[in-house]
Amino acid sequence: MKAFVFPGQGAQFVGMGKDLYDNYPIAKEMFEKANEILGFRITDLMFEGTEDDLKQTKVTQPAIFLHSVILAKTIEDFNPEMVAGHSLGEFSALVANGALSFEDGLKLVSQRAMAMQKACENEPSTMAAIIGLEDKVVEEICEGIEDVVVPANYNCPGQLVISGSMKGIEVACEKLKEAGAKRALPLKVGGAFHSPLMEPARVELAEAINNTNFNTPICPVYQNVDAKPYTDATQIKENLIKQLTSPVKWTYIMQNMIADGMASYTEVGPGNVLQGLLKKVDRQIPTQSA
Repeated sequence: MKAFVFPGQGAQFVGMGKDLYDNYPIAKEMFEKANEILGFRITDLMFEGTEDDLKQTKVTQPAIFLHSVILAKTIEDFNPEMVAGHSLGEFSALVANGALSFEDGLKLVSQRAMAMQKACENEPSTMAAIIGLEDKVVEEICEGIEDVVVPANYNCPGQLVISGSMKGIEVACEKLKEAGAKRALPLKVGGAFHSPLMEPARVELAEAINNTNFNTPICPVYQNVDAKPYTDATQIKENLIKQLTSPVKWTYIMQNMIADGMASYTEVGPGNVLQGLLKKVDRQIPTQSA
């Protein structure tokens, strides 16, 4: 079965999408439509902005979404049998598999980004990548810390990102190094994504999602909250709302896709991070960039 997967925040780069804009009329049309919907020329920031411009959550998320979804539109044989997206990428996956329209997907991503940025400004928080420990060890250490700190991204075996308050992350990194982590690296991110500190953003996004029309998708989407495949529009909505305060279970998504017959794996969007993560799970599955 053909799997198409979509990256999340962190995959952005200056110049992303310009080749699509210049070479495909449908891409140019969609990018200009996005500028109109967003109320500013995001294409200027994507094509000619600075790295700092692209690091703003309110810019990063719609930029990656646009690159991914528009790239999928230019693929001649785009016929996914299963899709998934890492965090933000789940919205790209839902547009690509027909569950959401391009316009509604972009509006939700923009609202999500603004709500998350606002939540980060209200309470300083951060994330850290933990390399070289079993998930269970990281989970147990996080549970024993008084400040907010939780597993946020189960990226691949031996790589788990934690999320929480500034103090919680500092203490957790110290304890995880003592427990044998090869590395405990604070990340340059706007805040504690996929943690309880995103609750204000979850509440705000929930209203927008509930007021948006979702269709039955053309193929299952493996969702972040529990790594299981879904085609029911109501359940997809519920899982999408939970996603902001729940961990991204990417390791388990890949394992479930493989168990369900995934034969090829195409990453659609900027970068190739997701291909690297799959190789840590199963090196036999052929991977490619769109």
